Order: sequence, then structure tokens, then C-alpha cells
Amino acid sequence: MSAEFGGRSGRQGKLSQWLRGRRPKQAAGDGGREALLLAAADAGLPLAPAAHPSGYRCSCDRVGCPTPARHPVSFAWQTQSTTDHAQIERWARHQPQANFITATGMVHDVLDVPLDAGREALDRLLEAGVEVGPVAESDDGRLLFFTLTRGTPEDEDEWWPCELDCHPETMDEHPGLRWHCRGSYVLVPPALLPGDDDPSVRWVRGPEHALPDPLSLLEYLTDACARYAGDQPGPAEAAWPLRH
Repeated sequence: MSAEFGGRSGRQGKLSQWLRGRRPKQAAGDGGREALLLAAADAGLPLAPAAHPSGYRCSCDRVGCPTPARHPVSFAWQTQSTTDHAQIERWARHQPQANFITATGMVHDVLDVPLDAGREALDRLLEAGVEVGPVAESDDGRLLFFTLTRGTPEDEDEWWPCELDCHPETMDEHPGLRWHCRGSYVLVPPALLPGDDDPSVRWVRGPEHALPDPLSLLEYLTDACARYAGDQPGPAEAAWPLRH
């Protein structure tokens, strides 16, 4: 994220510290976290509170939670998701440890790829002069490319809701490209995963970058995922893009 995005000089300094990976120890409870969340909202990403780490476990009461600290806290997260500053500030202040998710398929989609494949594709995209939007990196080995949503294309049979393919709980079964559209969500920076003290999900390119058409990135990402899959054990179909 550029230093100008925060607006005031105090906020700018905190944003720079987050993005350099040198977060002040108190930043989780001060304006740094809030500023990043509001920046995402300003970019049109609808947010809702999510679970957070509790040691190496999830803050939810689900025994053996399959996605610790990665899921919304409310079953109504799709209707609850908002870009309203006042609501986001209330959530952030009343739930100081909470992660936040952004609901996909409303304003934006997310193309979610293995980290090595994503880095290769990002380099190629930038070298080719292709417009790349916000990109986030996650310590679980994924790179998230934020794009415009495809909405509801005319050929509805070829574009299905996420829940008809797979849920975030089953994503480990799909190591290739995952397409988060309607009915899905991703963690939005800054977010912590169990066992981490510093942000586990952070911006590589901040939300001040305009959201691109997903199809402009797709060929680069699928090519990189195919090469990645060829170097990994497992079925070849791991590189096939999955829309969820």
C-alpha cells in the first residue's frame, strides 16, 4: 500500500510499518489495524468479523475447527458484510483480537494460488504491463489476487456459486488455483493465524490499486499453477482453476 493512502501522517507511518513487516507491538490495538481495515472498505471490499487465534487453536467453540481463525463468526456473514466505516470501527474496537473476512462475489472476486506460482505470475504480469490489483500474501503458502467480480454472466450454467464446488474448509484438497466468487470469502489483511505473533495475511500490493478484470490475470495464473503442479507430488488436475 502506498504511504499516501492513509491520509494523515500518523496513519501513514503505521501503515508503512505494517507493510514492511515491522509492526509495532501495540499495533493490533491501535489505529494501524483499523486503518488497514478502513482502507480495504474504501476500496469497496465488504468486511465482516472473523474468528481469531487462541494459542494454536481457534477462538470459536467448535471442537477440531477445520479452519482455525479463518472463518466468519456469524452465519449471516454474507448479509452482515459492509464497507460502512462506523460499523467496521465498532467491530474493530469491540473485538480487538478479531480477524476480518471479505465476502467475495459481491464487488470483487479473489484468485487464490500457491505462493511460488503466484510470485512467478505476479512478476510476469508486471513485466508485461498488465494491470494488477491488490495482492495479499498468507503464511499458509498462498497469494491472493483481488479482482472485479464476474457477477452473474449470461451463461449461468457455466458459472456456479462457490458452495456448489467447495468450501473454505475443503480447500486443502485443491492445491491449484481457487476462484473465490459468490458464496465464498477470504481473510483480509491484517489477519493472524494460530501460532503467529505478526500478521499472517498482509498486503503485497495494497487496496489503493484498482480491481482488474479477472480474465486479464487468468492465463498467467493458470500457466504458473501448471508449472507449480508439475513440480509437486499429486494429480495433474491440481492446476485446474476451481471456482468456489
